[in-house]
Amino acid sequence: SASFLCWGSTILQQQFNRTGKVEHGSVALPAVMRSGSSGPETFNVGIMPSPQQQVTIGQMHRGHMPPLTSAQQALMGTINTSMHAVQQAQADLSEVDNLPPLGQDMASRVWVQNKVDESKHEIHSQVDAITAGTASVVNLTAGDPVDTDYTAVGCAITTISSNLTEMSKGVKLLAALMDDEVGSGEDLLKAARTLAIAVSDLLKAVQPTSGEPRQTVLTAAGSIGQASGELLRQIGENETDERFQDVLMSLAKAVANAAAMLVLKAKNVAQVAEDTVLQNRVIAAATQCALSTSQLVACAKVVSPTISSPVCQEQLIEAGKLVDRSVENCVRACQAATDDTELLKQVSAAASIVSQALNDLLQHVRQFASRGEPIGRYDQATDTIMCVTESIFSSMGDAGEMVRQARVLAQATSDLVNAMRSDAEAEIDMENSKKLLAAAKLLADSTARMVEAAKGAAANPENEDQQQRLREAAEGLRVATNAAAQNAIKKKIVNRLEIAAKQAAAAATQTIAASQNAAVSNKNTAAHQQLVQSCKNVADHIPQLVQGVRGSQAQAEDLSAQLALINSSQNFLQPGSKMVASAKAAVPTVTDQAAAMQLSQCAKNLATSLAELRTASQKAHEACGPMEIDSALNTVQTLKSELQDAKMAAVDGQLKPLPGETLEKCAQDLGSTSKAVGSSMAQLLTCAAQGNEHYTGVAARETAQALKTLAQAARGVAASTTDPVAAHAMLDSARDVMEGSAMLIQEAKQALAAPGDADSQQRLAQVAKAVSHSLNNCVNCLPGQKDVDVALKSIGESSKKLLVDLLPPSSKSFQEAQSELNQAAADLNQSAGEVVHATRGQSGELAAASGKFSDDFDEFLDAGIEMAGQAQTKEDQIQVIGNLKSISMASSKLLLAAKSLSVDPGAPNAKNLLAAAARAVTESINQLITLCTQQAPGQKECDNALRELETVKGMLDNPNEPVSDLSYFDCIEGVMENSKALGESMAGISQNAKTGDLLASHTHDAITEAAQLMKEAVDDIMVTLNEAASEVGMVGGMVDSITEAMSKLDESTPADPKGTFVDYQTTVVKYSKAIAITAQEMMTKSVTNPEELGGLASQMTNDYGHLALQGRMAAATAEPEEIGFQIKSRVQELGHGCIFLVQKAGALQICPTDSYTKRELIECARAVTEKVSLVLSALQAGNKGTQACITAASAVSGIIADLDTTIMFATAGTLNAENNESFADHRENILKTAKALVEDTKLLVSGAASSQDKLAQAAQSSANTITQLAEVVKLGAASLGSDDPETQVVLINAIKDVAKALSDLIGATKGAASKPADDPSMYQLKGAAKVMVTNVTSLLKTVKAVEDEATRGTRALEATIEYIKQELTVFQSNEVPEKTSSPEESIRMTKGITMATAKAVAAGNSCRQEDVIATANLSRKAVADMLTACKQASYHQEVSQEVRERALRFGTECTLGYLELLEHVLLILQKPTPELKHQLAAFSKRVANAVTELIQSAEAMKGTEWVDPEDPTVIAETELLGAAASIEAAAKKLEQLKPRAKPKQADETLDFEEQILEAAKSIAAATSALVKSASAAQRELVAQGKVGAIPANAADDGQWSQGLISAARMVAAATSNLCEAANASVQGHASEEKLISSAKQVAASTAQLLVACKVKADHDSEAMRRLQVLFKELPVAAGNAVKRASDNLVRAAQKAAFGKAEDDDVVVKTKFVGGIAQIIAAQEEMLKKERELEEARKKLAQIRQQQYKFLPTELREDEG
Repeated sequence: SASFLCWGSTILQQQFNRTGKVEHGSVALPAVMRSGSSGPETFNVGIMPSPQQQVTIGQMHRGHMPPLTSAQQALMGTINTSMHAVQQAQADLSEVDNLPPLGQDMASRVWVQNKVDESKHEIHSQVDAITAGTASVVNLTAGDPVDTDYTAVGCAITTISSNLTEMSKGVKLLAALMDDEVGSGEDLLKAARTLAIAVSDLLKAVQPTSGEPRQTVLTAAGSIGQASGELLRQIGENETDERFQDVLMSLAKAVANAAAMLVLKAKNVAQVAEDTVLQNRVIAAATQCALSTSQLVACAKVVSPTISSPVCQEQLIEAGKLVDRSVENCVRACQAATDDTELLKQVSAAASIVSQALNDLLQHVRQFASRGEPIGRYDQATDTIMCVTESIFSSMGDAGEMVRQARVLAQATSDLVNAMRSDAEAEIDMENSKKLLAAAKLLADSTARMVEAAKGAAANPENEDQQQRLREAAEGLRVATNAAAQNAIKKKIVNRLEIAAKQAAAAATQTIAASQNAAVSNKNTAAHQQLVQSCKNVADHIPQLVQGVRGSQAQAEDLSAQLALINSSQNFLQPGSKMVASAKAAVPTVTDQAAAMQLSQCAKNLATSLAELRTASQKAHEACGPMEIDSALNTVQTLKSELQDAKMAAVDGQLKPLPGETLEKCAQDLGSTSKAVGSSMAQLLTCAAQGNEHYTGVAARETAQALKTLAQAARGVAASTTDPVAAHAMLDSARDVMEGSAMLIQEAKQALAAPGDADSQQRLAQVAKAVSHSLNNCVNCLPGQKDVDVALKSIGESSKKLLVDLLPPSSKSFQEAQSELNQAAADLNQSAGEVVHATRGQSGELAAASGKFSDDFDEFLDAGIEMAGQAQTKEDQIQVIGNLKSISMASSKLLLAAKSLSVDPGAPNAKNLLAAAARAVTESINQLITLCTQQAPGQKECDNALRELETVKGMLDNPNEPVSDLSYFDCIEGVMENSKALGESMAGISQNAKTGDLLASHTHDAITEAAQLMKEAVDDIMVTLNEAASEVGMVGGMVDSITEAMSKLDESTPADPKGTFVDYQTTVVKYSKAIAITAQEMMTKSVTNPEELGGLASQMTNDYGHLALQGRMAAATAEPEEIGFQIKSRVQELGHGCIFLVQKAGALQICPTDSYTKRELIECARAVTEKVSLVLSALQAGNKGTQACITAASAVSGIIADLDTTIMFATAGTLNAENNESFADHRENILKTAKALVEDTKLLVSGAASSQDKLAQAAQSSANTITQLAEVVKLGAASLGSDDPETQVVLINAIKDVAKALSDLIGATKGAASKPADDPSMYQLKGAAKVMVTNVTSLLKTVKAVEDEATRGTRALEATIEYIKQELTVFQSNEVPEKTSSPEESIRMTKGITMATAKAVAAGNSCRQEDVIATANLSRKAVADMLTACKQASYHQEVSQEVRERALRFGTECTLGYLELLEHVLLILQKPTPELKHQLAAFSKRVANAVTELIQSAEAMKGTEWVDPEDPTVIAETELLGAAASIEAAAKKLEQLKPRAKPKQADETLDFEEQILEAAKSIAAATSALVKSASAAQRELVAQGKVGAIPANAADDGQWSQGLISAARMVAAATSNLCEAANASVQGHASEEKLISSAKQVAASTAQLLVACKVKADHDSEAMRRLQVLFKELPVAAGNAVKRASDNLVRAAQKAAFGKAEDDDVVVKTKFVGGIAQIIAAQEEMLKKERELEEARKKLAQIRQQQYKFLPTELREDEG
């Protein structure tokens, strides 16, 4: 058939002849399995050779080839451009670079070595990009040309050509530097040319018009792989393990072999397939499978030399995924084509072998990607210990979890100890062996302690002390592990940083290449310039980064090398981030799509690399410790040696400038760096004086870096100058700076060791002064600087002439003197302009201009003194001399500004300062001339104007330099205004010029409004674009947002926190938990709804943005500093986790069925969850004290609740002593513990102002003491005996008061922690402490009085009065209660006050101690309950401000009245007289009046619309409406249900039954409340005789016998049935029919309930009036809602049932006889069901007829 002919023409049959077996269809294995040029030759042997294909394609090319699409045309353009670039590169590679002669001093040798390293690195990264681009071309051009993404192909080709262009430059330079090795430079050029030729071949092969067979592309790609490997070998950069490459290729071939077998099995399927279409699908799928596999092998060949590059790994993994998909498609096509189980089994087995082989290949690549081999055997155990200890810290409070984690920890430490011991035994060096054994012993001891602590925690899970001990033991174990495995850990961290730095440098190199490539087609000049500038900055930093990596790799144990790497990495982050931002900004303005795509991808890769570099450098910084000062010292001493070496070379005349160095450039570098050195040294002094080690280290590091630049610049100046004396002076002064700086750093180090030592500080200041002097000398050695100094000195000398007391009279006439002064002024003014101009030119120009200026100043001064002699009065003469002095000062300032600018032209505002100084000279000259020419009006103005014009004319010579801070448009406006003014002035000089305001102020409001609208529109479109992008898996924007948020954490500007650590901690915890929840949800959605991942990723991005912002503040406010650093680094770690997760979410949205990506996403989500827990544990460590306060407060609230329970027992008379003990046995213990609590209270108050550790100890201690105190007081109360319950209650109330006061005190302490002394929270703390002391004192008095029957009542009353006062204070505070209550509750609580008042009056009259005790106890409860209820009711949202204030006023009034009553009773107890007792009535009356007012205000709270939320009728309405909503929701859910396939299985993923359960609960609760209401109404109906009591034949009365109640119960019963039916239906145990009938029953019973509610009753009665809401509105609203919802549920269930019936799979037999039998059986079943249905209908009708007989007449009428 045609399909087989088509298949026969593919690669699959090209080896049939050679192998002799039809079964072994080829997948071009010979071509891809053999290296070298033999591949293509072997491929061309076969029965279906390539000419047949070429002939066909050739015909198409000539006559029938379809026209190129626009995308293909664009690709052709890209390929043509790239071909030219490649040809140019080939031409360039014909000869090496010409380098200027280099010196042999140390700096020259270092320069050569650095350049070699940098060139090798750049060549390596460019080769990586070329091979990755080649692999990308292979992958992208694999499928149907119609589906090819030609822009992406163009991007890959652009990447290849642009990197080849850049690479050729590096190769030429490297070849020139390698000339010492004979012929090596030429070999390198040859290897590079070979690569260029291979690239050229690839470009020709992939042209849409080339007509080349696919194999040509694969062969060309293979050649690029080989050429790349050879080039890397030439430069000694083939670092990838050869064994790894061999394994990689063998695994790729294993995939190919497995795929060949699958193709063979697929062919067998195709041969038996009867349907031609399906057969062709199998053939096409098998062909695709073979092609994708051969492509994978080709891809592996291409990238294997550069497999260390992530982009190359990515391409290989992508090729693997293509194979995976083609295998899946092949299997699916086979399954559709045949039912032959044996063949399908073979296909499936072959496919699983391919998948396994592919998995092995990808795992091999991933293993390399995950940082290669593990370092040492300690890795696994160490990582486990670190993770598990974190888990223990975060599980505080959950003893069970802590113990579980401790078990894991014990196993991990055991493994580590064993590994260390075996290493110690194998160690040859005895010293090392001893160290290892000592560390192992330390670790084993720590483990033993941890195990003991774990046992304690397991035995006492509620004991917080035990948990704390376990935490401390785990911390100790962590420290021991760090000590034991420190080197291994550090090595791993440094290794990670080396890799990250390498990747970042490579990514930056790529971005620079992409930027240069995009320059031609970038239409936005500003964006392009910004990108070019940021590329230059990064290019300046790449060498340091490369040198850092090389140095660290070469000297693995050298701390200085590691610190150099860390510093260069941290310095690289900011310029790198700026370049990312510039590149992204430039992308939209690049018109060439391929170039834009390349730039975008490079920027994205660089952003990812920078994020990894940031984390790795932070970790390394933590691991390497604070050694910056020593490192800086070493650096400075090395610089001193280099300068000494340069001096010797200069003496011998051998000092040569390095390539790229000029005198001007080096002079400028030296000038600008001298300022940086000065400022960093000032910082070093400040930090050292303060004793801050961390910041001193940072300052030392910055000083050393600045000195390095200074030394290089000084050497460059010396090498470039022609004056040997100047060169020697420069090198000597620079060496003096280095020597002084080394002493300064050494002194700073000593000052840190002895902070506050006066001698040390003095030495530091002296050394700093000496360094400053050396630095000035160094700058003064710059060409031109000395001449400016000479000019300044000359002006100073000349100005001494002005210091004489009396000037000689002038010998010249006034006109002559005036003329000379004018001429001298003009000359000086012109010289000033020349000085300004010279600062922009060569260094020699400034020397000449400053010399001329000093000469002209001298002449001007003489002319000025001559003019002063002409003055008529002494005053006039003094005025002239004063002006001359001003000119002298202005001139000096001008020269100083010129000197400053020439030293550092880039200094901020330097140009403006110079221009201002020049203007000041002109103005001061004008003032003098004005003074001297007052006699000639008009002339002075003209002269002044001319001089000013002369000054500003110079500005026009340099229009590129800013002279003010005005914007472009401000300048335009200024020109317009001044032009108009000038025009008017010119028109009539004698008239006043008036200028019009061109600013149209009336449009400002409109513009502001339009701008706001524009901003909102832009915000909206950004949100929309983000959402749209997230939906299709484009997550670049989100990754950028997270990266930006992470970079903000590192900003050098200090955070400006407005709140406390606790404030920020709360928000960070909130967002961290939100991220963890989102991560969990993403795990779920990746399996069920991948399309929803975009929204979740967007949510995570937003949450992380908030988290990073708050995290920075939390880190800034955390104490100690290390905790802040830990919080920051962990938040950043979480950021990385979020980035990976978001990226995986994007990838999965693009390809939702990709199982690899799913697995990776789930791993990333887990990692995010773990990182969240690390953030949380860091936060906990940051506020140990406040955390302990929270824990302590929780413990105290538990004690208060326990004491309340004890009071209940005591009141009930069941609090008995366990033994026959007396109160005396406990008294001492109570007093002692109470005193201990007082001490704890003091510590707690002082703890608020001290460290978190002390606060934590105080909080824990006070919680423990109050627990003990409560226990001993309870024992004491029990010992009093249950026959005296009132005294027991007095005692327990006393300890309860103490506990409540402590709770308040702990809260106040937490709020005041770390606050200044004048903060309001501190006053609150003092108040709480005072109450605490009062209550403890009260407890002590109560304890002492409790056995004294004569006074204990009095004592109890005193305690109650104090308690009520405290409660009143709380009541009067502005604090809003947590919950609100009803006015009814407030009214109900006033009854307690009335009872207590009566009791108090009785006690006052009887004066019996037991009555007084009872009054005291009752009063406490009554007043507290009343105040609580009053405040809660008054703060109800419906209550107006006026009513609230009234209620609160009378609550206070009532309490004050009651307090007066109790105080009067206390007075009577002390002095019982009839007069005093007689006054009791007046006091009680005041209380009664206040209670009346309080009740009235509570009544006012109700308002007209108020309902009692606890009224059963209200509950019924609420519950029924809730039930309606639940049933509606269930109905909607039911509609979404898919029909269940046979056989029925429980579907555990559906949750609609939970909604029906909720509906059931709501209806049940409603009917319960309704039954109560109905009962009340029913009682009235019975009382009125309208309804009889339940008759004897209640069973026959059916559902109508009990009126309302039976109807209400019917609803509950029906709902219960509905619940059961729904549950059973969902689990597959019952039919939808049962669900429908149950739902109908709910609707029916609700209807009966509505009818029952209409029974006539006496509506004037109170009960019926209160029930009217239910009986009238509820049936209409809630009842109907339930009925409607139930009906919806029925319809939905029926729909689901009918849908099920339609969709049920019925297996129809195709044979005739079997088919007839099926029809008969179906008809029989149908008839049977119809008969059953008829019987059921009859039965229902009978039941209804029976029930109708007992229906009450009222109901029958209504129903009718």
